[in-house]
Amino acid sequence: MRQKQKQLEYERLVLVYSDELFRYALWLCRDKSMAEDLVQESCLRAWKSLDKLRDTSSSKAWLMTILRNEHARQYVRYRPDMVDLDLDMLSLRDIDNDTSPDAFALKQALNELADEYKEPLLLQVIAGLSCEEIASVCGITKSATMTRLFRAKQKLRDVLRPEEGQVGN
Repeated sequence: MRQKQKQLEYERLVLVYSDELFRYALWLCRDKSMAEDLVQESCLRAWKSLDKLRDTSSSKAWLMTILRNEHARQYVRYRPDMVDLDLDMLSLRDIDNDTSPDAFALKQALNELADEYKEPLLLQVIAGLSCEEIASVCGITKSATMTRLFRAKQKLRDVLRPEEGQVGN
C-alpha cells in the first residue's frame, strides 16, 4: 500500500470509528483517561498493521479486536489493586448521560450482567457490530454470540420488567 493511500485510509478509519472505539474502551476500563490512552495505543497498532487489513468492510471489527487485545495487553504488564466500583464511575457522565430513573435502572442491570453477556451486548448496542463481527472480536462462534445476546437481553428484561416473567397472576 502506497504511503499516501495508507495515510488516507487510516485517517478515514480513525475519523469514522474513533467515537465507538472510545465508548468501547471506556466500558472496558471504566476510566476516561485510560480509555483515551487505550484508543491512542490501538490506533498506533492499527497504523502499524494497516497493510494486514484485507477486507475494509470488516475494518470496524478489526479495530475493536485491536482495542480489546490492547486492553488485555495492559493487564499483562500491569496489575492494579482491586477496588469496589462505584456506580458513579460507570455512569459515563462525559457522554450525553441520561440521568432518568429508567437510565439508572438500566445501568444497574447492565452492571449485574456477567461480562460474558455484557460484552457482546455492548458491542452490538454501542459499537453496532454484527453477530459475525462480535464473534470475531470475542473469539467465540456466531451461534455462541447469538446465544449470549439472547441471554443478556432476557436477563435485562427479567430485571427491568419482572412482571412480564410472571405467568398466571
